[in-house]
Order: sequence, then C-alpha cells, then structure tokens
Amino acid sequence: MPLVWEGVWADESATQAFAAQLAQALTTWPGGRDACIELRGNLGAGKTTLVRHLLRAAGVQGRIKSPTYAVVEPHQAGDGDDAWPIWHFDFYRFNDPQEWEEAGFRDIFAGPGLKLMEWPDKVAGQLPPPDWVIALDAIDEDQRRVHISAGTPRGLNWLQTWAKIPPEADHAG
Repeated sequence: MPLVWEGVWADESATQAFAAQLAQALTTWPGGRDACIELRGNLGAGKTTLVRHLLRAAGVQGRIKSPTYAVVEPHQAGDGDDAWPIWHFDFYRFNDPQEWEEAGFRDIFAGPGLKLMEWPDKVAGQLPPPDWVIALDAIDEDQRRVHISAGTPRGLNWLQTWAKIPPEADHAG
C-alpha cells in the first residue's frame, strides 16, 4: 500500500467533496475524532477553505471563523452523545515555537478532539506527531495538487484505507 496519497482537486467543489469524505472517515476510523492533522501550503493554497468544508461536513453549525488572529478556534461537531470537539489552529503569526507552550496549548492537545493545524512549522518541536499531513499546492486559481502522508502508525492505517477507495470515487480528485 502507498505511504502517500496524491490527487488534484479541479475546483472548490472537489475540495468540498474531499472534505465530506474525510469528515465521514474520521467519524468511523478508530481514533479519528482525536486525530492531529497538519495542513501545509503557501498562503492561498486552500488550507482554511479545506478546514471550513471539513467542519461543515462534520456538522459544525454557525459561523466558522479563521483563527489567524485568535490562533485557535474551538468548534463542536455533532449533537448530544455524538458530539465531539474540533480545534482549528493557525500558527502563522507565531515567531517563536515557545509561544505554543506559553499559550497553554499542551492541555488542548492532551485532551480529546480533532486538531487541525495550519502553519505547524511555526511551532516546530512543540506539536505531537501528526496522524496526517495534508499538503496543498495551488496549480492555478482553481486547481490544487494534494499530497497526504502519514506521521503515525494510526495515520498510516487510515491512509491505507483511504487509498483503497475505488479510482472512480478518487476522493473528488
């Protein structure tokens, strides 16, 4: 089985379809609701767009704000006994990895919930190993090249499951 998954999203609707498939998968994979996913790519690559679609697909209601200034935005997906926390981090404005520790994020990462992290390189050495790294590269205004790699054994199992989806489904890519 491949150690990476690669695809191309033709447009934002393909991003949305991918996010919907990923949200569904995370609710069924063992430990998926507690995953750590790094999102990598230049400004404008589509990281926040992917997160917004993922949050909507997971059942997050209300306004979904970018955490660029707040650094973290907490969300709740699902209802009642099926509810689960999702944390969206954007470390773009960090200048020193130690800011992560000073912000008290260790407790969030030690607790339950999906952690989605933009600009993880800004807090190098502070984050736990990511289950997945989703790297996005803008081909043009609409298309994105997508590269998913695993950073944990759990993430590798998920990646192998993800790769088994028939090519015609191709994760909208």
